[in-house]
Amino acid sequence: MQPPPEPQRPSSDAHVPHGHAQHGPRPDRGRGPGPAPEPAAPGHGHGHGHSHSHSHSHAHGPAAPASRRLRRIIAAVLVPFAAAVVVGLLALWPGGAPDHERSGVGFDRHTEQATVTRVEKTTCGQQQDQKQECTLATVRIDTGKDQGRTFVETVQRDQSRQLAKGDSVIVAYEPTAPKELQYSVMDMDRKLPLTLLAGIFAVAVVVVGRLRGLMALIALAVSFLVLTLFILPAILQGSNPLLVAVVGSSAIMLIALYLCHGLSARTSVAVLGTLVSLLLIGVLGSVFIGWGDLTGNTDDNTGLIHGLYPQLDMSGLLLAGIIIGSLGVLDDVTVTQTSAVWELHEANPSLGPRGLYRAGLRIGRDHIASVVNTLVLAYAGAALPLLLLFSIAQSSVGSVANSELVAQEIVRTLVGSIGLVASVPVTTALAALVVSADRPGPGGSGAPRPAGRGVGRSAGQASGRSSGGRGTRGRRRRR
Repeated sequence: MQPPPEPQRPSSDAHVPHGHAQHGPRPDRGRGPGPAPEPAAPGHGHGHGHSHSHSHSHAHGPAAPASRRLRRIIAAVLVPFAAAVVVGLLALWPGGAPDHERSGVGFDRHTEQATVTRVEKTTCGQQQDQKQECTLATVRIDTGKDQGRTFVETVQRDQSRQLAKGDSVIVAYEPTAPKELQYSVMDMDRKLPLTLLAGIFAVAVVVVGRLRGLMALIALAVSFLVLTLFILPAILQGSNPLLVAVVGSSAIMLIALYLCHGLSARTSVAVLGTLVSLLLIGVLGSVFIGWGDLTGNTDDNTGLIHGLYPQLDMSGLLLAGIIIGSLGVLDDVTVTQTSAVWELHEANPSLGPRGLYRAGLRIGRDHIASVVNTLVLAYAGAALPLLLLFSIAQSSVGSVANSELVAQEIVRTLVGSIGLVASVPVTTALAALVVSADRPGPGGSGAPRPAGRGVGRSAGQASGRSSGGRGTRGRRRRR
């Protein structure tokens, strides 16, 4: 009795059912639909050639476009929101800051540019039988109606700012003072070093980020324009600071995110996550500013603003500052979380919404820890001189925290941090739901597609995968 003949090995050009492709390397599950495979090279099975074709067609390409149905759903949410932002901008547009009589206090003074032309040491008097040295600086006015005029500025030896010949300075002008006292040095002119630093920053961003970096710089410029042309003048005109901050922040968010990251479903999910987090920050800030009886009028600058514009709601101004200050960090968190979920889905399309949410949240936890620490240290660094004063006075932690000047910074930090922490699960959940529900077909028309996303897979491959790869071997044994 002759043994049964061995099955003949198919040639490289022969057609093999897809179920037998399991003998070769298993195609990656993240491959998308691709063109029909070319005949395999000699020495390779057909299954390997099929996998090789898919690995080069979509392994490193962009994510599949969102389905038409998903785009309609996102548009149904964001288009009315964007329209409301445009209506708010038109309704609240101030047309410029209102005029007022200069108070001559702090920054509210008429200023000109000037140059120190001469410096000489002299004696300015005696104290405790010792002669006191000082500096007489001759300053030349370089701008304005008194251009070319000079005056002498006396600089005491113990002053923190000393003048040297050639220094560019900013001088304050007081027309009601005696002629020899109308001008005085107010500050140093730092336009040149600041402009140079800004240029270095712009070059670094463009060199490293390329087109994305250029778009980020354009978005930064647009944000600055919205802040200076809309938010600040509208608040000074007497509009509700909270409403102005919400409208202005929403406009900045829409322009910056879509300009930097493109018009896509991924960016739209980040916009939705940022919007939900901003609403939470606004509600919490409003509650705790009112509950803590924070007026927002805590230093010389806010006192001057309130004196010039007594109709301003200073507590509302404090809340507006919290919302605007939190927006920049929120953008970073929501975009990062959305991109993480999208990449997780591309790497393993078999993950459902729950698996994507859990994996994305694990990434977000690291982000939460670093971002919250960054916010706290940023606010502490800005308030370091104030904290030093409390330390010198040997005040207790409770009394320091209870003072309005510190309490408003605590509220600002904690409310913003709560919004940042909440943005991680909110954005991750939205991204997981959206990317899992999206099943675009080969043409992006929204037709359902297999979970593995490869058009070359057959039911035999799916069943073999679900049974641990035993389906093919079982058929071989039955032969």
